[in-house]
Amino acid sequence: MVLKRWRPSLDILPWRPFWMSSDGERGWTPALDIFEKDDRFVVKAELPGMREEDIDVSVVGDTLTIKGEKKSENEINEKDYYHMERSYGTFMRSISLPSNVNADKIEAKYEDGLLEVILPKIA
Repeated sequence: MVLKRWRPSLDILPWRPFWMSSDGERGWTPALDIFEKDDRFVVKAELPGMREEDIDVSVVGDTLTIKGEKKSENEINEKDYYHMERSYGTFMRSISLPSNVNADKIEAKYEDGLLEVILPKIA
C-alpha cells in the first residue's frame, strides 16, 4: 500500500476572485483557509454579506463542494458610482478530500460571514 500525503494547495481549484461565465455573468470566488489538526481537517471560507440559506455545502465521493450565490442589492439610491469592488453572483469551490476523512460526521457552521467546515479524521 502506498501512502500519499494530502497537500491541500495542490487539490484546490485556482483562486480567481472575479470571473465571467460563458453567458457573461460575473461571478466571484471566496478565499479559503485549510488546515489540519490532530483529529480533523478544517476548511474556512470567507462569505461576507451572505445568508446561510444561500450557501450549499456537499460531499460527493472524495470531493467537498461549497457553492452559493451572493445577491446584489436591489435598490441603490446613490448616483454616480465612483468605484465598486464588492462582488456578487454565483460561486463554487471544490476540494479533494484525503482518504482518512469520516464523511458521515462532517459538520459545517456559518457565523458572521465565515463558513467553517469540520472534517473529522477516521479513528
